[in-house]
Amino acid sequence: MSFEMDKFDYDLKSPVSTNYPDQYGEIDSLEYPNWRKFTDGFRRDPNAMAVPKGVIGVDGRVFDVEGAVDATMNSPLARSLKSRHLQMIAIGGSIGTGLFVSSGAALSTGGPASVVIAFSLIGIMLFCTVHALGEMAVLFPVAGSFSAYSTRFLDPAWGFAMGWNYAMQWLIALPLEITSACLVINFWDAGRINNDSWVIIFILIIAFINFIGVKGYGEAEFVFSIIKVMSVVGFIILGVILVVAGGPADAHYIGGKYWSNPGAFNNGFKGLCSVFVTAAFAFAGTELCGLAAAETANPRKSLPMAIKQVFWRITLFYVVSLALVGLLVPYNSPKLLGATDGTDTKASPFIIAMQQAGITVLPSVFNTIILIAVLSVGNSAVFGSSRTLAALAEQHQAPAFLAYIDRRGRPLVAICVSSAFGFLAFFAGSSKEHEAFKWMTALSGLSSIFTWGSICLAHIRFRKAWRVQGRTLEELPFRSHPGLIGSWIGFLFNALVLIAQLWTGIFPVGYQNYQSKGDLVAYFFSQYLAAPIMLACYIPYKFWFRTKVARAHEMDLKTGFRRLDLLELLREERKEQASWSRWKRWYKLFC
Repeated sequence: MSFEMDKFDYDLKSPVSTNYPDQYGEIDSLEYPNWRKFTDGFRRDPNAMAVPKGVIGVDGRVFDVEGAVDATMNSPLARSLKSRHLQMIAIGGSIGTGLFVSSGAALSTGGPASVVIAFSLIGIMLFCTVHALGEMAVLFPVAGSFSAYSTRFLDPAWGFAMGWNYAMQWLIALPLEITSACLVINFWDAGRINNDSWVIIFILIIAFINFIGVKGYGEAEFVFSIIKVMSVVGFIILGVILVVAGGPADAHYIGGKYWSNPGAFNNGFKGLCSVFVTAAFAFAGTELCGLAAAETANPRKSLPMAIKQVFWRITLFYVVSLALVGLLVPYNSPKLLGATDGTDTKASPFIIAMQQAGITVLPSVFNTIILIAVLSVGNSAVFGSSRTLAALAEQHQAPAFLAYIDRRGRPLVAICVSSAFGFLAFFAGSSKEHEAFKWMTALSGLSSIFTWGSICLAHIRFRKAWRVQGRTLEELPFRSHPGLIGSWIGFLFNALVLIAQLWTGIFPVGYQNYQSKGDLVAYFFSQYLAAPIMLACYIPYKFWFRTKVARAHEMDLKTGFRRLDLLELLREERKEQASWSRWKRWYKLFC
């Protein structure tokens, strides 16, 4: 086949497959009453063959990689997200309890230096990871990108385990965030209103946003992210003022006082290792911009810009803000004692910093922002889990009914299933509130580490297949800035975090004080539960379907490309880039 037949098409308005004609989803043009258009929007798209016949072999047990790849590539999800949506999802989409609340537990366990080191290292690893994801997602803007890339470039069995791992992470994140939202409300009403009342309200709000469709999700996240970004920037300005000049209660220079007394580290190296999972939990969701690529109008233009925003998110919103928190709040503060399980917003180090400075109004204002952030992550949880479930169904790795996509491009059944998991948050109104929070966190705690490690490994394998099959790096429309070395750094660092967490899970901080071996076992599974669940998904699927590890010369590097004279387009773009001044090149490197 000549190269001319292999050129890529990024014109997302033109479906590649003839299975999905142009008129799909265009029901507004029909001469029907508005109520009829509304009800018709929930019907299944007749052109959406999400689970085409023949994907599974004749014996029912042979996994057809080509069929799965074609199914995810031809997913009829609506492509309504614009560049501004994707950029705000990348820069602030998942800022929530991980940063605002759980960082208090990290500060209490490891000390301020451990928090800065752990979040910086996880940030470097994640910077490499999202660039690897961006390179693949621009080339293959497919539904359920993480599991789809693992299926295509690693092993269908690992893709199955990865997909369910990621879906489980977000399915559990929804009740987790709703529970956190109820605890945020307790900041004001002190539990006078039963939390179950708030659970219903929050579920309805989140479900309504997602039923509007991907454009509703994009607009909601755009607004939520702006609020969160402005609040973090405002805190950084306030924090610098407090460090230099103090607050109303104690107007004097603070500087690095708390790094000297009580100290920069707590619990030594083990304390540092214990902070890594909290950091991973805080960064979870950064990869959502890659998942949203399948529903973006022009991923080739929008996705690289969004990927570059991650640098600012890591540097400004996490490392700088938490460094200031470590200067303002000592790790042995009595108010941080409620942060041990990461559920109490009164133990948020951001709020404690304001209270210690004698500021009376801002804590309530910032608590409102935490509530918005929590609902934003809950919104992202429904988006992430529903799209992953739909993609798994399209690959015959989940029940087929989850692949139901209506005429407006919404994975309707998957959204309903994802929203239903929110009812687990009714534990927030029971005496088992903190126990439920702990085990839900255990289910989703390490999931991000497996996801990021798989993305890096898939990129490594993809690059090898790209080279073996005679492609050149000049043909890539977007190239990862850290490159292959960055993917190796990301993969190896994820492996080190898993090893460190295994060590701290078996021998936790202060394990000598545990009353019985049963308590130690319970603690281990509360920290490492995601690992046995991954193996429980991978091993049976591997043996039942007898899947094979993808080999470089056999990987499908054609399905999902869109036909366009890409080489000529890239030449024009690089000719324009060559004329940029030095400062503009540096600016475009990060923005």
